[in-house]
Amino acid sequence: MNSLIDIMQLTTEEIDSLIDTANDIIAKPEKYAQACRGKKLATLFFEPSTRTRLSFEAAMYELGGNVLGFSEAQSSSASKGESVSDTARTVSCYADIIAMRHPKEGAPLVASMRATVPVINAGDGGHNHPTQTLADLLTIQREKGRLSGMTVGLCGDLKFGRTVHSLIAAMSRYQDVRFVLISPEELTVPDYVKTEILEPKGIDYQEVRDLEAALPELDILYMTRVQRERFFNEADYVRLKDTYILTPDKLDGAKQDLCIMHPLPRVNEISVAVDDDPRACYFKQVLNGKYIRMSLILKLLEVHVS
Repeated sequence: MNSLIDIMQLTTEEIDSLIDTANDIIAKPEKYAQACRGKKLATLFFEPSTRTRLSFEAAMYELGGNVLGFSEAQSSSASKGESVSDTARTVSCYADIIAMRHPKEGAPLVASMRATVPVINAGDGGHNHPTQTLADLLTIQREKGRLSGMTVGLCGDLKFGRTVHSLIAAMSRYQDVRFVLISPEELTVPDYVKTEILEPKGIDYQEVRDLEAALPELDILYMTRVQRERFFNEADYVRLKDTYILTPDKLDGAKQDLCIMHPLPRVNEISVAVDDDPRACYFKQVLNGKYIRMSLILKLLEVHVS
């Protein structure tokens, strides 16, 4: 594997190996502190980001490497009309690995075809966000001890939510996983997710509108925000943005070992009063994102730590 553009490039064995390395990093951070000494990560973020960009940067620094890059398109030659291909080829001259976020679907794939170093897709429009999915999988494995045999509820914007599409694709390859898809009618999961991922594998899923009614059966609840930046019509965004708000009283009927997740940023779809509930795992997700990105950087750079 030279670059990571789509989570489905990874076999379940490769995912399990990345998770194993991340867990080893968590247990023995000092062992990895100089693993990438002399290596440079370029973060090319053509779209705003807090967690993903800082997580990549923290990951490289904790591996003993260095970071260069930009955090918005206006800070790069893209503002002068430079193509993604030329940017990737140019930056390959300065860095050993690239993490790219771009608002256009497919841009990191184009970059990976022209770059001479590994490229990691750090999010491309509503399409893919494979390292968020790896962070999600690490969180589930650490909280539940497994990635199979569970009921996963995904709630909110299932139409534009790239994290949702990637997580369904990844978890559909593990045994005995069923999905409860909770959304307003306007934001249901795209047909291709059902016809290309769920139905061919005979995976059990149901589409529902009522979050509270679905909660008691869930092992995982994955909340998402309604994303203003994916809407063409402000009125539609305003009408749908507060459809689901998770509050402590709604959790009364939920399992005691429920794992509540969210890719963040949160707007108001999870009340801050839920943050102190031991079932809230979304800030653990953030931390796990750093560790799994450390694991991925090591794999792509073919750095072996003994």
